[in-house]
Amino acid sequence: MALLEQWREMAYNEEAGQQKLQQLWAAYFQEEKNIYAQLLKNPDEVVTGTVKELAEKYGVSIMTMTGFLDGINDSLKEQNPIEEMEEDTQVNLGFDKALLYKNMVAAEADWLYNLEEWKDIFDEETRKALYKEQKSSTTIVKGEKVYPNDPCPCGSGKKYKKCCGKK
Repeated sequence: MALLEQWREMAYNEEAGQQKLQQLWAAYFQEEKNIYAQLLKNPDEVVTGTVKELAEKYGVSIMTMTGFLDGINDSLKEQNPIEEMEEDTQVNLGFDKALLYKNMVAAEADWLYNLEEWKDIFDEETRKALYKEQKSSTTIVKGEKVYPNDPCPCGSGKKYKKCCGKK
């Protein structure tokens, strides 16, 4: 069974019980935060190695590293083959800084996008702009409501009810 499948089976197993899952995720989030803090100290260095080597480097279990790789994959410049990943699979952690920050905002992971290390990468104004850009990208803006007697928005000059509003 591929590592990712094992990780997801463990991390999302509803039969494990609420308390056990909460403990698992609380421990995972702390380890994840520590890994990101180390990565962000040298944001331009592309860390590479096998899944097992990276787990050892950051002092976490292989399952935690698998979850981490799953989480960071969308922020990488070159994505890892996470679906078929095994302990000896060569992976990289070369991330796009702005994309990583925005993905942390999208995941509502304030413990990650508020890490001190971001201050050395982006100034406060840039962080605010990236935050705003991410939040506005998921905001749905509805157009103005068109009433039956309003001019049709298609530009025909007719009333909406006599043009595009016909059923």
